[in-house]
Amino acid sequence: MRIELLDRIEINPEVLCGKPVIRGTRISVELILEKLASGYNFKQIAQEYDITEEDIKAAITYAYGLVANEEILEFVNNAPAYR
Repeated sequence: MRIELLDRIEINPEVLCGKPVIRGTRISVELILEKLASGYNFKQIAQEYDITEEDIKAAITYAYGLVANEEILEFVNNAPAYR
């Protein structure tokens, strides 16, 4: 993971209730991922929201870090059923 890209992301409780955003903006990582999933390309997003392609890469890198480090816990229900 490129650490310098993550410097472009900030979490501030005063901005969008603490959601991760591109530093100095109110453009959330969530919004960028939504646009990419909807078929927008980097250039379209960068132009529409006045951010750089590096900012978009930073959002993807941030999301990757969340998914890569997530733990999957198996839930086992051995308790007797209540009647």
